[in-house]
Amino acid sequence: MNAGALRRLIGFNMVAAMFAASTPAAADPLDGKALYDDVRRYDSFGPHRYGSPGAAQAFDWIAVELARAGLAVSSQNFTMGRQYDFESGSLSVDGQTVQVVPHWWIAEASASFTLSAPIVASGGAGGRFVRVALPFDRTAYLNKAHRAALDEAFARHPAAVLLTIDHPSGEIYTYNVDQEGKPWPVPVILVAAHDKPLLEQAEQAGKPVTVTIKGRYRHDVAGRNVIGQLDRGKGRTIVVSTPVTSWFTSTCERAPGIAGFLAIARIAAERLVDTDLVFVATAGHEIGHGGMEYFLHSAAPPPAKTVAWAHFGASLACYEWRREGSRWTADKTIDTRLRSILRSQSMDSGVSRHFAGIAGNNLVAEKAAVGELRDVHAAGYPSFFGMAGLHGLFHTPADSAAGTGPDILEPVVRAFAETLIEVSQAR
Repeated sequence: MNAGALRRLIGFNMVAAMFAASTPAAADPLDGKALYDDVRRYDSFGPHRYGSPGAAQAFDWIAVELARAGLAVSSQNFTMGRQYDFESGSLSVDGQTVQVVPHWWIAEASASFTLSAPIVASGGAGGRFVRVALPFDRTAYLNKAHRAALDEAFARHPAAVLLTIDHPSGEIYTYNVDQEGKPWPVPVILVAAHDKPLLEQAEQAGKPVTVTIKGRYRHDVAGRNVIGQLDRGKGRTIVVSTPVTSWFTSTCERAPGIAGFLAIARIAAERLVDTDLVFVATAGHEIGHGGMEYFLHSAAPPPAKTVAWAHFGASLACYEWRREGSRWTADKTIDTRLRSILRSQSMDSGVSRHFAGIAGNNLVAEKAAVGELRDVHAAGYPSFFGMAGLHGLFHTPADSAAGTGPDILEPVVRAFAETLIEVSQAR
């Protein structure tokens, strides 16, 4: 362990001790209000993209909370090969300006640029913009059809592609990427679906469009997982995991899972008996699952000694959204088609009982290996469960803490807790 990591770890434990001495413990960590307090704390850090200040603050906070819960806390430091640090993006036409975001991976030579050109509808496009509109397919990753449409646009040799993904919210929507993906041959600029009329008018009128992007690349970008452990020498381990990073502030995508993760840590010492426990909060999900892969390869307990792996994935407890003027508010209903309850065949019976009151798609065995549980399953862990899903502002800049609340958080987290208590007590 290097000196910086050691100082950070000592700091975690000192801060945790101060909190423990000065702050009364919550009456019940599974209470909806306590869970929502954690959601709002996560939201306060701002964007949580891998390598960002907001992500670093979130990991520091999680480490303190795990230590305060009585776990032995460590940071698992690692690097990812590259990250694009996006600062700002705008598109202007005839005095009207809207916000835009590059789709990863933009080429390094285009990390920052300003380009003014018209949009052309067909034929060659040398030095000009072309538009591509993709349907929204309720997935988090670009598929072959999406890439084929972009390849057709690239074949026209444009200066850049203006990409609209027809997300129902009308907001900018982006897809996850991996570290192996090649940079686009020209910049691909995400334009919100509600700004399509502006592009159509500019194209029809032949007016120049000005795109300004500011950002920079970094290589061998430092990140970390935060790990909390309670080693009782039982030789039977429960692993609890959750991702921390995402494209934007991403509060309803990430924070319900993090709140649940911390709540389980807070009840671990008293209610998860007769097992060893490992909690891991991972980084890098949106640009290649780097943190989970690193944990699995170098710090995870062996599958043979792991009695269950519980994963708090994306969008576990999110309301539907409605737009009121320029603001999004939650309408207190849940689109249960957009979230799934996941489990291996070995855990089907217990999860079915404890999650009976949680509406969603029930996926078992191979079908349940989605998101980071895909990596867990591939690594040979036979018993796992969790939840994952989408919501109306998933992967958009508009996602916020308003998308969830105490009443929707509590039953989901209690279902996780009941399942884990049963596993921990089984002989």
